[in-house]
Amino acid sequence: MDNTMTETTANSTNGENSVLRRPRVYAGIAVLVALIVATAIIGSQLSHGASVRAAPPTPTVSVSRPIQRQLHGRMQFLGQFSPVNQVELKAQVGGTLTYIGFKDGDVVAKGSLLFIIDPTPYQIKVDEATAQVAKARARLELATTELARAQTLEKTDAGTVENVDQRSSEQHAAQASLDEAEALVRDAKFDLDHARVYAPFTGRMGTHLVSVGNLVSGNRGGGSSTTLLATIVSIDPIYLNFDMSEGDYLNFERERASRKSPLADIVDIALSDEHHFDRHGTLNFLDNSLDRSSGTIHARATVPNPDLLLTPGEFGRVRVNLPSSRQVLLVPDAAISADQTDRMVLVAGSDDVVKEKKVQTGDLRYGLRVIYSGLALSDRVVIGGPPVVPGAKVLPKNDTIAVGSDEGSNQDQP
Repeated sequence: MDNTMTETTANSTNGENSVLRRPRVYAGIAVLVALIVATAIIGSQLSHGASVRAAPPTPTVSVSRPIQRQLHGRMQFLGQFSPVNQVELKAQVGGTLTYIGFKDGDVVAKGSLLFIIDPTPYQIKVDEATAQVAKARARLELATTELARAQTLEKTDAGTVENVDQRSSEQHAAQASLDEAEALVRDAKFDLDHARVYAPFTGRMGTHLVSVGNLVSGNRGGGSSTTLLATIVSIDPIYLNFDMSEGDYLNFERERASRKSPLADIVDIALSDEHHFDRHGTLNFLDNSLDRSSGTIHARATVPNPDLLLTPGEFGRVRVNLPSSRQVLLVPDAAISADQTDRMVLVAGSDDVVKEKKVQTGDLRYGLRVIYSGLALSDRVVIGGPPVVPGAKVLPKNDTIAVGSDEGSNQDQP
């Protein structure tokens, strides 16, 4: 009886507990659903905010209208100096090198003694040849005397015509022997003279390639077996070589033909570390044809070098001033971009959208790049700010183009 009541009570308690747990489960599910919905809403808002923040602001760029100037024509090229004369000093006779008469890099005068090759064997040959001359001269004197005697006898009928002819032949042979001996003397003296090597002109020596005591080989033809002793180059005056494009060449030739004076061939020169074109030369050579591969023609100017500062192999800038003038536009060189063939300038349109214009450029004047065509005076050229591309919307900010010096020009004023 008691057991039955106890079981009934337990069952009643378990049912009450299960009834109490169901609302808690439902509440937990509701909280979880609410959290999921809130997370989705917040995530979408954060994503929208991030997309809004990722949109870049409109870039601000500096713009300015190009500067207009009336400038005299000018062409500028890069050239390289080369010697007027350059000689490889090679031995024309063989023997032991006994003397070097210069220090490497010295400037030597024309006729200076540079090398001596042991002259002893060549002096011996000269002495031998001189002795042969004396012998041949004695034979000639004897033959001449015998011929005179034979002619005298022949006139008195004491001699014969055959004897005269024989003595005459011997006299001619003796004369030929003397001529041969004298030629051998000259040949021996040639070798003796070339045992000493002299400077062929005033110039700067390179390094000596053979030291004293070494055997050198030589021949008069200067073949591959000939020993190279040193090189010498002339340095005053000096050549400046450069190349003109076909367009520059045509422009230069037309301008030079219109001047018809020696001034038409004057060029101005500046070294790589010089800002002014204070040196001057004379254009004295234009090649007879254009190079088909490069489309250029070779030109050369002769430049005085009294201070010996200019050195073969050194680079220099060549400027050719033209008498005619034209109206051009000037923009900063940094405002110009280039591809393989064209030059481009970015401009801000009336709608503040960047556009690209193809231009024809010239050299630098007043620190700015010359624009011959493709750009209008009213264009707003992008001269500063972050990099932009054609089609981009920008916020233009008016600026001013700075004008520098014109590298010592006395023809044009900014």
